[in-house]
Amino acid sequence: MTTISATANDTELLRAMRGGATDAFSALYRRHQGPLYRFALLRCGSEATAADVVQEAFMGLLTERFRFDPLRGELASFLFGVARNLILKAEEGRRRHVTLPDAQEDDDDDPELDGPPDENGPLRRLLDNEAAEQVRRALAHLAPHYRDVVILYEMHELSYAEIADICQVDIGTVRSRLSRGRAALAKRLAGWRPAPDLAQA
Repeated sequence: MTTISATANDTELLRAMRGGATDAFSALYRRHQGPLYRFALLRCGSEATAADVVQEAFMGLLTERFRFDPLRGELASFLFGVARNLILKAEEGRRRHVTLPDAQEDDDDDPELDGPPDENGPLRRLLDNEAAEQVRRALAHLAPHYRDVVILYEMHELSYAEIADICQVDIGTVRSRLSRGRAALAKRLAGWRPAPDLAQA
């Protein structure tokens, strides 16, 4: 039985996984599941859909339905691209069956997306959580192609080149979408302000 090193890189883990090492697959899953889930959740607004997308992406990697080529980039970027395509496919399916505009779901209880507790106590945490919720709601109203770029750049800190590869557009388009997405997000958030009098109390 192959022993998997804790320092093994993604390529080594993939090689071991393809050789039948289940612990290599588990290591890849632990390494990439969290960021991939957070991206999918922010992108589609549904916990159930996000979980399904992550499961399908990893099962596709395991069965080689989605073939990753390490010469073409990082596994994390590849998985973001797979997740994005799965979400687009799900949205296309919903549009075929539903004639009403897409309703965005609110995720009020996702601790993964809230910031760490502040030293200023419960009120500060409440305001921070409220701010995070406002950002999630504002993101849900962005057009999907803007939302992709804003989430990948601002929350996952990917480069323009990585985002261009994931979204299958050129770098100029990434820059343009990021600029417009940020502007739209700022406009949505402009009316929201935490109550300063409560913070002072």
